[in-house]
Amino acid sequence: MASRGKTETSKLKQNLEEQLDRLMQQLQDLEECREELDTDEYEETKKETLEQLSEFNDSLKKIMSGNMTLVDELSGMQLAIQAAISQAFKTPEVIRLFAKKQPGQLRTRLAEMDRDLMVGKLDRGLYTQQKVEILTALRKLGEKLTADDEAFLSANAGAILSQFEKVSTDLGEYPRISES
Repeated sequence: MASRGKTETSKLKQNLEEQLDRLMQQLQDLEECREELDTDEYEETKKETLEQLSEFNDSLKKIMSGNMTLVDELSGMQLAIQAAISQAFKTPEVIRLFAKKQPGQLRTRLAEMDRDLMVGKLDRGLYTQQKVEILTALRKLGEKLTADDEAFLSANAGAILSQFEKVSTDLGEYPRISES
């Protein structure tokens, strides 16, 4: 386990270099084909490519500043996979938002569910299940829950979610090698 992250870092570096090469080639191709494109098409394509470069630059800044590491990103994916495997989360949308670390969208989904419950578009059982999933995902993403949300979670979290909580806590630990 001494090399944990080295292979991933090497692959990340290779992927970043390939992405940069692709974007630069895209700009070069665009300039070479400028005469074949109408002005609007050229401007739109160039704008999109420059936006992609800007997003790429922002990602590089995050990585370089230490705000994002590959291992952290993979851990989030691993947690989402574990949630799906353990059947703690039954809602694919919640698993997807959890894997992508999108607490804002999870909270939006929760608000939509509250509204749907009030107008009778959502069954109470399904509402409870999905709300527990979303609150658990938010907690695992480090989001602060209200006292009401904590109480709801305590009252409604089942054994499967408790098992997921335990397993997901253990995921980040390295295997221990006993000294003989």
